[in-house]
Amino acid sequence: MPVTLIIGAQWGDEGKGKIIDVLSKDSHYVIRFHGGNNAGHTVINQFGKFGLHLIPSGIFTKKATALITNGTVLDLEVLLEEIEQIEKAGIQVKNRLIISPRCHIIMPYHKLLDKLYEEAKGKGKTGTTGRGIGPVYADKVSYNGIRLYDLLNPRLFSQKLQTQLTVKNKIITALGEKALSQKEIEKQFAKFRQKLKPYVKEAYPLIQQALEKKQRILLEGAQGMFLDNDWGTYPFVTASTIVTGGANAGAGIAPRHIKNVVGVVKAYTTRVGSGPFPTELVDKIGEKLRSEGAEFGVTTGRARRCGWFDAQLIRFAAQINGFTDIAITKLDVLDTFEEIKVCIGYTLNGKPVSYVDGDVEFLTKIKPVYKTMKGWNTNTKGTKEYNKLPGNAKKYLQELKKLIGTKISYVSTGEKREDIIIVK
Repeated sequence: MPVTLIIGAQWGDEGKGKIIDVLSKDSHYVIRFHGGNNAGHTVINQFGKFGLHLIPSGIFTKKATALITNGTVLDLEVLLEEIEQIEKAGIQVKNRLIISPRCHIIMPYHKLLDKLYEEAKGKGKTGTTGRGIGPVYADKVSYNGIRLYDLLNPRLFSQKLQTQLTVKNKIITALGEKALSQKEIEKQFAKFRQKLKPYVKEAYPLIQQALEKKQRILLEGAQGMFLDNDWGTYPFVTASTIVTGGANAGAGIAPRHIKNVVGVVKAYTTRVGSGPFPTELVDKIGEKLRSEGAEFGVTTGRARRCGWFDAQLIRFAAQINGFTDIAITKLDVLDTFEEIKVCIGYTLNGKPVSYVDGDVEFLTKIKPVYKTMKGWNTNTKGTKEYNKLPGNAKKYLQELKKLIGTKISYVSTGEKREDIIIVK
């Protein structure tokens, strides 16, 4: 069977966790291949409600093996907490979770530097999650990273840590904080080493074997397309590659194997933190979207900025990622709106422009062009059949399909796993 990749097509928080949870039931392997615990997937199923940041959402499927591959960066404390949380729910994790030793580790100085850099920027801060993601990726590409391979070798870990603290403590003290203790860090990470050792194993041979056997593989994308380090709203982005090609480096899967690419989008748009947001609604409608959709971050708890669906953005996301399918989530949030608007394009100084025509400053100046559609004023929550949707809801979905240029294959109508329409 071909490999399926799931990607968030907005700024994250699109509901990928639920779509992954639904599709993983038929998968042999579910792989997390990029990002860190700055991403959060909410999964609600018969076992309870879970906010996962590192462990693949497919861990709840009995036959699936969950892999965390080399492109992911790890906060080991968060990872161990998630393992404990899932085991308490009665889910077996041992022998079902495999973590690549090539994964880079988020160290205490990464999180501290993340905070200090943001403070030092003042009004120019980018609004990071403070999880140390940027600094750990910076260390990775500048040959200063510490990987799980290093942690498993106490002597090598100590040597590398000493080198990094020699550099990092100079920056930390220069920015007004107390230098970090190598002894304390080694003591803490020795405990992590012992607990994580059973899970660490190179996943590459397993993946290649699965490809040869034509087993089902589900790649679990984190965050959203417009947080991509190259194609997102830079510098208000993340440190990793979000687009489809990132799976090649992050999981060791050749592009030719990826046949299905599912873009996940909300029926409206949200964003957490700073950065341009062309369709943002700073009014009662925006507040209503936030309230009806319970729009608060899984990772940070921050209130999300809300706005109308931006088809201009999603069409670009579909093109660059090669989406074969779209999954629309939170359709039920729009149930009580009399009118619903869809952004069909942008203008600048009265002239049509597109997302790729400029930078962040450009995106703060553009004006969205809207198409207004009638709402359906009918409860769709829990609807499981496309034909049972209200007529205006179907018209809305048909319009989105036409504007994006990609078929809509999944429509989520509620929080629960079973609240979903598989569009035939």
